[in-house]
Amino acid sequence: MESNDDMPTPAQAPRLSVIIPHLNEPHDLARCLGALTAQRTDGTAFEIIVVDNGSRESPGAICASFPDVRLETQSIPGPGPARNRGATVANAPLLAFMDADCIPEPGWVRAIVKFMDDKPEVGFAGGDIRILSNHVGRLTSIEAYESIYSYRARLYVERYGFAATGNMAVRASVFHHVGPFGGIASMEDTEWGQRATGLGHRIGYIEAACVRTPSCKSFSELARRWDRHIAHEYRQLGDRPVRTLAWASSSVLVAASPVVEIIRILRSDRLGRSRNRFLAIACLTRVRLYRAWRMLTLALTRDVDALTVNWNRS
Repeated sequence: MESNDDMPTPAQAPRLSVIIPHLNEPHDLARCLGALTAQRTDGTAFEIIVVDNGSRESPGAICASFPDVRLETQSIPGPGPARNRGATVANAPLLAFMDADCIPEPGWVRAIVKFMDDKPEVGFAGGDIRILSNHVGRLTSIEAYESIYSYRARLYVERYGFAATGNMAVRASVFHHVGPFGGIASMEDTEWGQRATGLGHRIGYIEAACVRTPSCKSFSELARRWDRHIAHEYRQLGDRPVRTLAWASSSVLVAASPVVEIIRILRSDRLGRSRNRFLAIACLTRVRLYRAWRMLTLALTRDVDALTVNWNRS
């Protein structure tokens, strides 16, 4: 009888589909794919699906330079529709979403699969998100601020019932039951997560699954991100003058809030040196004053679309 020892074995079916929306971030995408590819030696089979959302130049060459990366396209603008496209073509029973500028730390894939295997009662989960600094220990003011305030992943999961899509895992069956992410005008991760928990799906937090992401490069970039949050919150008010008045009044509290937040910054374990804490306080003050101004302006003009339509198309 002829031996089968030298015959090729079938490719192992993927346990996880990693879905990455992309828009004009070729260098970040290459770094992300490199970090993911390095995890193929961990023994967990996974597939990578990049969904381009209308980049000036296709990331086809970048994707082709890494093994087993599938490139899809989505013409509808927004990361939510791009993620929906990836979920539609995914082959694994588990889906993981991350952004193109995120770098998964070693063991990220393995930690997600193990957590979901160990906790069958959990339908979806969020992992830790931390800032990737250009100079370790010597942060910029925006990096110091974002280290505390931009990615409070555990808080999102445990208090608000959603996972940030920069580091989120979900069973494919749960995703299809809950339905797709919203479009560019929505806070798609918040809305989707709260819809999922409303349908009875349990959420968990995977501390061992961490990604790092660059901070905003300028205050204007950070401001655009806040424009989207402010517009989303304003839409929730509806067309009620009393609520609009309360919204305008709350802008005063936002402007004054840095005084209260100083204690949080001084106690944080994410900043280290006193210099970084001073920079975080300075940037927080600037952000809160900007938010207060935007809130008051929006209450007067009601031009909410102007804050969202081009938020990620630069």
